[in-house]
Formats: sequence, C-alpha cells, structure tokens
Amino acid sequence: VQLQASGGGLVRPGGSLRLSCAASGFTLDYYAIGWFRQAPGKEREGVSCVSSRDGSTYYADSVKGRFTISRDNAKNTVYLQMNSLKPEDTAAYYCAAVGLSCSWYEPDYDYWGQGTQVTVSS
Repeated sequence: VQLQASGGGLVRPGGSLRLSCAASGFTLDYYAIGWFRQAPGKEREGVSCVSSRDGSTYYADSVKGRFTISRDNAKNTVYLQMNSLKPEDTAAYYCAAVGLSCSWYEPDYDYWGQGTQVTVSS
C-alpha cells in the first residue's frame, strides 16, 4: 500500500504546477484524499481535500481560487493544480488518504505519501 506524490519543482511567482498523488496496492475510490504542506520551520497544514462520497472539495483560505483538486479514479490518481503560485506556497507537499469524508485532522489519515518539494522563487 503506497501513495506516491510527484510533480513538484522550482517555479517563478505567478507560475503553475500540477501535483499528482498516485496510489498502488489499494483503490483510491473509497478514500478521501487530502493535500498537506510543510514549510521549513512551520507546522504541517492542510491545503485541500476531495471526498470519496460525492467528490466535494475543500480548500484552505490561503489557496482558494488558485488551487484546484481533482480525482481520476480510473487512473487511481488525485491531482492538485496550483496556479498563481506565491513564494509563501514554498513547502514540501504531501498527499494522504482518509476514510470516505475529508478531514483536516492529520491523525485521521490512514496512508501518507512522501513529500514533493515545491519552491516558488524568482
């Protein structure tokens, strides 16, 4: 059972990246998937989540209107499209799987992927 996060990189302010979270060993259909991030010296925070029940999406206020989460169950993958990136978005981004409904509470999550680094800098 594994989650693999990818797609990070170095991008200029205002640029875009798309992160992917691919599952192996289990089916994402039955899980809500959350994206979290952790910047150096800061606590990890929730960024976005997409539920399994009805595909409802949730966003932290800091990324609303700029980030879009989506899921492709056929590919067993969840995406995080990040537009209008800002230097304060710089962090390691993690995806994680929880039951059917989204949660911002990290201990609720069953599986975690490794981080993918996003650096926003000119």
